[in-house]
Order: sequence, then structure tokens, then C-alpha cells
Amino acid sequence: MTERSFGAISEPLKLLIVNLEIIMRTYRLIAPAKINLYLEIIGDRPDGYHELVMILQSIELGDQIEIRSNGTQTINLHCNHPLVPRNQTNISYRAAQLMVDQFPERFANYGGVDITIDKQIPVAAGLAGGSTDGAAVLLGLNLLWELGLTIPQLQSLGEKLGSDVPFCVRGGTAIATGRGEKLDPIQDLDSLWVVLAKYNNLSVSTPWAYKTYKQQFGHTYINDLTGIQSRSSQLHSGSFVQAISDKDGKKIGQLLQNDLEKVVLPEYPQVAQLKEILQQAGGLGTMMSGSGPTIFTLCQSQSEAETIKKTARQAIQDPNLEFWVTQLSSNGIQVI
Repeated sequence: MTERSFGAISEPLKLLIVNLEIIMRTYRLIAPAKINLYLEIIGDRPDGYHELVMILQSIELGDQIEIRSNGTQTINLHCNHPLVPRNQTNISYRAAQLMVDQFPERFANYGGVDITIDKQIPVAAGLAGGSTDGAAVLLGLNLLWELGLTIPQLQSLGEKLGSDVPFCVRGGTAIATGRGEKLDPIQDLDSLWVVLAKYNNLSVSTPWAYKTYKQQFGHTYINDLTGIQSRSSQLHSGSFVQAISDKDGKKIGQLLQNDLEKVVLPEYPQVAQLKEILQQAGGLGTMMSGSGPTIFTLCQSQSEAETIKKTARQAIQDPNLEFWVTQLSSNGIQVI
């Protein structure tokens, strides 16, 4: 419809067309998962969280999120995975509610949304599956409601939802400090492949993992600001970041570290065995991601990753064990 013909129609019909355009607006986004290449627990924080130093890395395995205006004043959440909640406990729902609270005039103007999650990231896996979905909702509503928010502004909103959300907004490769929300992007690492493995009937409580770590290793904590800043600086200027800058896959594999393995692997022998099997199968390096129970192995190529997956599958023939092969990614949330 041309501007001239649009202007010639009646005001009620013009208003109806505008309202229909708002209702029919839809955005589809890819929300990538992430792995931890490095996770060191430094000490306690006054807010009850732990002081961390991490290297976070996006991977191409991701969920697809559809955000559609529904012409009502409600938020509706749909998901194809039976274990994903569809109510206010879901971080995607909370992300939408946060945007409603922050921008009530835009909500009143554009109305509510239907959020549909096509879940490809394993649930409760230590891969930030919920956090990345929440990040996608923030970005999607920013576009749908024409807010014009910048990436840093969206990351600031994401801090209110969870420690991983700010990273998921932008993605790529980054050093994360604080409780994980303070980000310093570094050289993107997207040339390597990764095999992921997780028992679909097994999950690890993140609060339990950190609480248990504190009980066992709290005597090693650094709680003075100078010491925390020093430890963060050491990582920034250390051999791991240099290896990433050089894209030295072999060195990166040797430097993988996750302090939470010290408490999770002894408690979950299945996960410990899975790590051992993947290590024996080859690759550059093998480690648990986040609080687990996903184990990953970095690889130089897709063919190497597929071979390791096949070897591990033959060694552990458990129908509850699932594998994924994907590539490291330099992207955060993407609009399809």
C-alpha cells in the first residue's frame, strides 16, 4: 500500500491496519550456548555469590526463539521440551516481565508477546541454556518495541536476571569477573570444534556445587580487593589469553581449568567416568562446563570431533547419554 493510498482511507481502517501490523510482527533469534574454558573461584562476595575469574566461550549449538506480538496484555511462553517451565520461574518469562516493568509505555503501546522456544541446548547442563534464552528475549523485545537499546544497555538489564545473561547477549570469547557479569571481550576463538556429552537423566545443582566447594576449599579464598584484582590481572596477561590470541589449540587444551570439578566429579562418578573416556578418545583437552554435568572435548576439526564422539559412544552404551558436535562461535544472540 502506497503512502498516498494509505492516507486516503478512513481513520478507523488506518488504525486497524496499524494494529494488525503490530500484532503480526515477529522476530526469530538464535540463542547460542556457552562453555567455560576456565573457571577459578577466588573468594566470597558480600552479595552471597562467589568472586570468579572465567573465560567464557560461545558455541554454535543454540536454541531458536520466536517472539511474536499477540495483541493482548499478556506474556505467553511455549517450549518443545517437557522439562522447561512455562511460567514465571522461566528466565525467558522473567526477561519479558523485566522489559514490561522497565518500559511500561512501550508495553501499553505494543502489547504482550508469545515467546516460543525451540530447545536444542540440553537442559540443566552447565551450558547457560536458560540464560541465553533470556538474553534473546531482551534483544527480541528491544527490536519488537523499537526501543533502540545498545548492547551494553541490554547487558546491564541482563545482570538483573542472572550472571551469564550479559555474556550471552554479546557472546564470542570473554574474560568474566565478579560473579560473572563483568566482561572483557578478548580475541574471538571460533576455529576449534567441540564434542559435548551429557546424561539426560542427570543434573547438578549449581548452588550445591558452589556451597560444597566453599565448605571444602574456603580456606584458600582471597577476600581482599587487591588480591582479587591481582588474580584477575594475572589471567588477562597470562598464558591462556596468549594461547587464545595465537589460536594455539593444543596449548588451550592443556590450560583448561574448572575448580568445580573438584567437588562434582567425586560426587558424580558417572560424570568422572565420562570425562575419563573422552580424554582417552583424543582431542586437545577435556573438561566439565560450569557446574556440569556436561563434559566437553576441544578438537581441531569436525572429523576429529565425530571420531571422538563415535569412540566414546562405543565405550559407554547408555541410552541416557547424549552427544553433540558443534563449533566454537564468535556470535552472541543473532536475528534470523
